[in-house]
Amino acid sequence: MVTVVANGAAALAVLENTVFDLILMDVQMPGIDGLTATTLIRQRETTSGRHTPILAMTAHAMKGDRERCLDAGMDGYLVKPVQAAELFSAIGAQFRNVNGAS
Repeated sequence: MVTVVANGAAALAVLENTVFDLILMDVQMPGIDGLTATTLIRQRETTSGRHTPILAMTAHAMKGDRERCLDAGMDGYLVKPVQAAELFSAIGAQFRNVNGAS
């Protein structure tokens, strides 16, 4: 199932009642941005024990942007425009990490 939301607040609301295998998080969303939304998701996960992989999707490719995303709790970082092969590779890497495969 794919769910699309318009902003970070909507993402947080959907996550209240839905479990996802993976989140593609736009870093620059109106209202609650992707970094803040990710931080809040990670805080919630401390009580649930669940960890949903979050991949940052951003047009930001400046020095330090990747680190900022990872520091917020994101598991990966993709620069827009995203190529299909890069997206599939990043998604595959997350599921290999979850399953403990290399």
